[in-house]
Amino acid sequence: MKVLGHKIELLTGLLLHDVTMAGLQELRFPEEKPLLRGQDAAELENSDSFLLAVDTDWKEHDIETPYGLLHVVIRGSPKGNRPAILTYHDVGLNHKLCFNTFFNFEDMQEITKHFVVCHVDAPGQQVGASQFPQGYQFPSMEQLAAMLPSVVQHFGFKYVIGIGVGAGAYVLAKFALIFPDLVEGLVLMNIDPNGKGWIDWAATKLSGLTSTLPDTVLSHLFSQEELVGNTELVQSYRQQISNVVNQANLQLFWNMYNSRRDLDINRPGTVPNAKTLRCPVMLVVGDNAPAEDGVVECNSKLDPTTTTFLKMADSGGLPQVTQPGKLTEAFKYFLQGMGYIAYLKDRRLSGGAVPSASMTRLARSRTASLTSASSVDGGRPQACTHSESSEGLGQVNHTMEVSC
Repeated sequence: MKVLGHKIELLTGLLLHDVTMAGLQELRFPEEKPLLRGQDAAELENSDSFLLAVDTDWKEHDIETPYGLLHVVIRGSPKGNRPAILTYHDVGLNHKLCFNTFFNFEDMQEITKHFVVCHVDAPGQQVGASQFPQGYQFPSMEQLAAMLPSVVQHFGFKYVIGIGVGAGAYVLAKFALIFPDLVEGLVLMNIDPNGKGWIDWAATKLSGLTSTLPDTVLSHLFSQEELVGNTELVQSYRQQISNVVNQANLQLFWNMYNSRRDLDINRPGTVPNAKTLRCPVMLVVGDNAPAEDGVVECNSKLDPTTTTFLKMADSGGLPQVTQPGKLTEAFKYFLQGMGYIAYLKDRRLSGGAVPSASMTRLARSRTASLTSASSVDGGRPQACTHSESSEGLGQVNHTMEVSC
């Protein structure tokens, strides 16, 4: 089912008009060219620059949870009531392969320096992970979500803003459904809220018989057009998936993801006692991504007053890799909508360096808010996706479909 409305075309200066719903204002995204294929391949093939973080402030931890050890890396320490940014990667990847390009992007660093950043690796998917013993039972998707409160408690986070891709987006959405008071906002890329039916299950089994595991995973990460046309990028990921991620462990994660159940969410008012995500959500998908249908369906099941749907032009299955600048802009606006704002000088206008940002809380009287009755900090307000901004950002208070 496709969202009704006109698809917004990319114009000069990337001025976006949403013509699907009354009351939506304009969003301005600074123009950003897609990465050239040669640049993608060069960055990915250089494993040192691709896998290593820019700074050396990351600390690794193995955290005990009810379902086994969980490997995480963290930068920074909790700052008052400010949430931590917690990420969860897609199947076939780990936090480095999935998020390094995005979090190493200069403008994104200007934002994240004011937050604790915590990257979570699914069990056995981190670089250098030992192979699980014979007979090991990989956690279900629900159990993967139930492991995350141990991370929150271990580091003393009050709550988190989650950024997930694919399987990781599903895990974070499930986490927010089970533990809503621990999640202040979610950025969900390439999420599929549906479980696998018998036909999908049979197709997956057949694919496993005729293709190698890396090639099977690549068809999940990239569209057919990308697999044929963007051979340098795809080949680079094939090499990384084959050489960096333990293949036996990956097979277990892949099997469990393909055994997932429906996310069990419904738009409020459509069914009695509908369950949905209570926090602000930004859904992201490339306009040439294999997950597009799933993201559109997820959008139809969420509360339109707290959901933003962002469809990125000139982007395939990994928008955080091919379009980190555009995604950074969208994430900044998302933070503004929740009451955080970064005062960042635009070096594209000034020609100078970006000064240190100051991240502050916007006045709650200017935003609609929901209050969690049993919040971990005794009454934390959660803002709807209403944003207040200068520099061309209007109020956003409905689900929208945009291209940027």
